[in-house]
Amino acid sequence: MENNNFIKSPIEHTASASGTMVKTFMSNVFSYMASALAITGIISYWFGTDLELVGMLFSPTAEGGVSMNMLGYIVMFAPLGFVLLMSFGFQKLSSMAMVILFIIYSAIMGISLSTIFLVYTASSIFMTFFITAGTFGIMALLGYTTKTDLTKFGSILMMGLIGIIIASVVNMFMGSETMDYIISILGVLIFTGLTAYDVQKLKRIGSGVEYGTDETNKLAIMGALNLYLDFVNLFLFLLRFLGDRK
Repeated sequence: MENNNFIKSPIEHTASASGTMVKTFMSNVFSYMASALAITGIISYWFGTDLELVGMLFSPTAEGGVSMNMLGYIVMFAPLGFVLLMSFGFQKLSSMAMVILFIIYSAIMGISLSTIFLVYTASSIFMTFFITAGTFGIMALLGYTTKTDLTKFGSILMMGLIGIIIASVVNMFMGSETMDYIISILGVLIFTGLTAYDVQKLKRIGSGVEYGTDETNKLAIMGALNLYLDFVNLFLFLLRFLGDRK
């Protein structure tokens, strides 16, 4: 009797190739993301624990205090410029240019986030980072393995994201602690959900790309940027609850 165990149909071959491509694509995405987080973390700690370096972002006031200077505001808003440049320049930029921009972006984010070391203790920052990493890992695994279509939740999460951005801007003028607490809770929930949603979306993208092309590499970088932002924002919202102020 003929053994057909090692004979695969064209459909099985296609499914196998697609699964391999997804794994390769997602591996590249997480590699880019992890590298960016490492750059941000190292630079953030370096600047945040060196008063001379982090002091470059502030200037003394007439009242005897300190306030953020022009360089500080540039560092604060520069990451947004890089995100817009990478997003709108996706078609024209090469994958190498995207990698360079992502590295610079990660470094500037590290400088921008270094100010958290002035507000919170280092031990609580590290503890929050590991809790964030665990939460992110669980949700990423859920998004990768679940059979449930999370697309229907995407619009809800995006509306929630827009909502907390608007609420945060309003609360800058109101200064309400209650609203800040509510925004923080919603922020944790939204970015926890976005992690699973974005991973599933990237998994779908990975199943339809061609291996080794410049376009695929750029998609992996943009995917890494999305997950990087999910991680950083989840970390910052959790830090509001778990961080020990100095």
